[in-house]
Amino acid sequence: MKIGRYLHQGMPLVGVIFNGKVQKVDTALSVLEILNLPIEERNALEAGAGRRHRMPIEEVTFLPPVEPRAMRDYLTFEAHVAGMKKSFDGDGTIPEPWYEAPGFYFMNPWSLYGATDTVPTPPLTQRLDFELEACIIVKKMARNITAEEAGDYIAGYSIFNDWSARDIQGREMQVGLGPNKGKDFANTLGPWITTPDELEQYRKGDRLDLEMLVKVNGVEYGRDSVASMSWSFEELLSHASRGANVGPGDVIASGTAGMGAMSEHWSRSKQYDTPKPLQVGDVVEMTIEGLGTIRNTVGPCDSPNPEYRVPRARRTYSEDRL
Repeated sequence: MKIGRYLHQGMPLVGVIFNGKVQKVDTALSVLEILNLPIEERNALEAGAGRRHRMPIEEVTFLPPVEPRAMRDYLTFEAHVAGMKKSFDGDGTIPEPWYEAPGFYFMNPWSLYGATDTVPTPPLTQRLDFELEACIIVKKMARNITAEEAGDYIAGYSIFNDWSARDIQGREMQVGLGPNKGKDFANTLGPWITTPDELEQYRKGDRLDLEMLVKVNGVEYGRDSVASMSWSFEELLSHASRGANVGPGDVIASGTAGMGAMSEHWSRSKQYDTPKPLQVGDVVEMTIEGLGTIRNTVGPCDSPNPEYRVPRARRTYSEDRL
């Protein structure tokens, strides 16, 4: 099943995707509720879809297929890490702790955009970038599950673009807390959720060999495979659930594919304006085999005060006070 949410006459609807068309599912259930149904009931809903409404996917305004409470973005593509470590004086050596356990950070679930939305440029950046990623959507509450059990908790797969303001992010990460305003302004999720059974034909062991491709204005910038992840999605979900709750609808993202961001091109070539950062009007298109395509246009900044900055910190510490 491929299932998602879309707008029709201003109303959000749930539909399944079949033969290049979105077909309305005749139910009040949410996407996640449908994916948690017994397979017979789910198949019956899918078989009855489209009786009241259907339209070509090219004419559809897709919404993010779920509204997650939490989103975790991992860093699992070794090639991307090595490429980024070539920045400035780096030689591409990956820190040993990276291999010990998959690292992630939390993203802003209130900043999700749909597959064809215009994404505003955030304030105060001159280096807007994209990140080509795959992700899973969690089906039900997970806590302390093993990688072997994790398959039963995966509702399906989708495409994820972790938009990034690299100049802001670079300054923030010198503080030691990781990215914040350089990342919290936009993520694209979509166009729909593809259930695991549809992807078994691509399976190689515990990986899915799905080709990943990103273009800007029709020009290819990066290509990789989901199978290149150094941990499987089952291992990522197991790791996230260790001593913590991972909730229904939560998103677990792979992190950036090899050459899946302009910043990796900059880092590898040490030419930090080639290719040039994203500009207003640029179209970023990401396709993952079996999952579809997302296509977003970069829009102008929508802040009423785009040059506003918080004041510098007041100095409140001195050795004399201790």
